[in-house]
Parts: sequence; C-alpha cells; structure tokens
Amino acid sequence: MKDWIKRALTKTTREPTAITEPNPKLVYAVKFAIAITLSLTALEITHIAFLHTWNSEIFSAITGLTGTITGIFLTQKA
Repeated sequence: MKDWIKRALTKTTREPTAITEPNPKLVYAVKFAIAITLSLTALEITHIAFLHTWNSEIFSAITGLTGTITGIFLTQKA
C-alpha cells in the first residue's frame, strides 16, 4: 500500500490472513482534515507575516483539527 494514511488506519490481527481495510470514507475524511490543517497553518503564518499579530481563532481551529486527527489514529489502531 502506497497510501500512508490507509496503511496507518489498517488493522491487523495475529492471524496473517485477517487484515481489516479502513472505510474509504474515513480515509478521505482524514486526508481532508490534514489538508485543512495545513491550509490553516499557512493562513496563520501569512497572518503573522503581514499583520504581525497572532490570530487566536485560526489557532484554535488548528488545535481542534489536530486533536480530531490524533483521536482518529489512536482509536482506529486499538
């Protein structure tokens, strides 16, 4: 599997033949959340570079998405 998100969300058991593929909707949702997080990070950097101020609303959105993505990865591997 070349897709690292799909590989990270795939469950394996002790039996070598029992591999559970993740739902494609979950994979797309995680990819979308990561893309939005990167976009918001670029927006925050741009905001700091041009306006020389910190935008707490953008940062809280980044923090929320990061927690969501981390929660998805932690709960899928269990």
